[in-house]
Amino acid sequence: MELKDTYNTIEFPSSEILFKEKNSKFFGYAYPIQSEDEVKPLIEILRKQHPSAGHFCYAYQIGADTVTYRANDDGEPSNTAGMPIYGQIQSFSVTNVLIVVVRIFGGVKLGVGGLLSAYKTTAQIILETCEIVEKTINIHYSITFDYKNMNKVMRVIKEKKLEIVAQEMEINENSGLPVGKIEIKTRKKNAEMVFNIFNLMFEIDIKRL
Repeated sequence: MELKDTYNTIEFPSSEILFKEKNSKFFGYAYPIQSEDEVKPLIEILRKQHPSAGHFCYAYQIGADTVTYRANDDGEPSNTAGMPIYGQIQSFSVTNVLIVVVRIFGGVKLGVGGLLSAYKTTAQIILETCEIVEKTINIHYSITFDYKNMNKVMRVIKEKKLEIVAQEMEINENSGLPVGKIEIKTRKKNAEMVFNIFNLMFEIDIKRL
């Protein structure tokens, strides 16, 4: 069985969408994110954008192998907002995404069923407007070597079409000779093969980052 090393996400933030239900306005937004630290600043921007809104409900999912998620009702009745939003993230099979639905109350109570439907529908419409892209799960390695072995290392990188993320040269304090350090990344399904190639090479040190 081939190892799955791809996931679906959105490339760019969505346009603002508006869904109305019994005078309540539901403004929806989707953002690509890489960490939980990005969530709060994005919601703070929306709070300034919608000073009269009462609820800033959201859900996010991060990760491909190991998934982290959260659903927040922000004062709405329990599980009527955050979970319906998260349900759409699952339905569209996307990750590394944050969806925020901002509600401005219109004077008419929607009830539990009405809220569930409105938050779910808003999240669905947002994701329908987004361009969903497939990305690969990548593994990063650090390769360290004496300068004399540079050609050997670069030959493997070229042959295996590995992507160089960063590279630097420094002087070994003991020998006074230049030492190279290159960070590479490769698709998860190729990672073990790449590690083994470098690990078997004389005077080459490889470690996973």
